[in-house]
Amino acid sequence: MTRPSRGLGREVMIVIDLSSLSTLPAGTGTAPWPGHEYAKGWGVFGLPFDSGHVLALRVFPESDFGPYRSLWHREPGGDWSIHVDGPRLDTACPRYYGAACRHTAHARIDVTWTGRTSLRVTVDSPALDWTMTVGTTRLLDVVNAMSAALPLATWRPQPLVRARELIARTLGLGRVKMAGVMPNGHNGKLMPERMYFIESSRATLDGTDLGKPVRAKDNPMIGNIPLPARGVLAIGQATWEILDQEEHERTRQEVNGAP
Repeated sequence: MTRPSRGLGREVMIVIDLSSLSTLPAGTGTAPWPGHEYAKGWGVFGLPFDSGHVLALRVFPESDFGPYRSLWHREPGGDWSIHVDGPRLDTACPRYYGAACRHTAHARIDVTWTGRTSLRVTVDSPALDWTMTVGTTRLLDVVNAMSAALPLATWRPQPLVRARELIARTLGLGRVKMAGVMPNGHNGKLMPERMYFIESSRATLDGTDLGKPVRAKDNPMIGNIPLPARGVLAIGQATWEILDQEEHERTRQEVNGAP
């Protein structure tokens, strides 16, 4: 079964099944290399709308500090907010990106796979109802197969990270960065193992229709970090260098009792 993409080029979307993402095990763990903290799962890397709004989603069932979800929103004027469904803001996305936000807060975030490739996200405050359908293409299938075959260690050398960024550009993601200094000062690395294009989407935020998804001329920025110029759902993990080892260990202990 195939269906054409809508407004994002002439790719032919190939339907896959991502509903198993709802059953990923939740828990805590450690980063793949020393001196780092991590989060593992999936999310919408970023999705620009023709209204100027941008949405992003992070669903991390596993991290140093336990499971959490977060909803990112950029207003047309450029102000970012991050809303977290988790025990603490400082153990979720605001830990790394909060300095670039006008507002961070807790929220209830419900994520439901309504089909093999269809997702619905609802948030209580702000009131968000966001649906989307995702798919892949033959080119993206090749990229995903190559990425899955490479060992995690290949994310450490900067030339190999840069090569992945160049491949992402050929996929229409613009000048996206997989590594850099996060707004809160952490050296971070985003390591998608698989990516899928958002084929169609609709969202209403506090009663306002955000319009149609688009491929943005310029990459949306949060701080100095560019998000993709087109809608992408990614599966993988991210790591950040620990800024303060004592704070990291204390916070980890407070959240989950880990040593």
